Amino acid sequence: MITIQKINNLMIVAVIGEFTLSDYKEFEDQVLYRAHSEDQLNLLFDWRDMVNYTVDVAWEEIKFMREHGSEFNRVAVVTDNQWQAWSAWVSNLFIDADVVVFSDYDEAKEWTSGE
Repeated sequence: MITIQKINNLMIVAVIGEFTLSDYKEFEDQVLYRAHSEDQLNLLFDWRDMVNYTVDVAWEEIKFMREHGSEFNRVAVVTDNQWQAWSAWVSNLFIDADVVVFSDYDEAKEWTSGE
């Protein structure tokens, strides 16, 4: 399950439990809609409550970032999980945005809310 919150040019995406392909499609639709109306969009992924994700989500994420990575300015990932941090690092290979992994949510929100 995901929740998506929009604050100015920041989208906060929190994943709770398993991150499924239908969750990812919901994220993708909302982010693409928002990205077309903003100059540069910042993303904050809160993965602290994510249990796991399916392989198809990982593949869709790579495809999405390759196609739309230039539309983002800052991407923060909040997690203490080493594999999730590694996934964020891999995504960084495909986009022009600054991608930073945080263990503290407030620090991530402050960073993505900045210019």
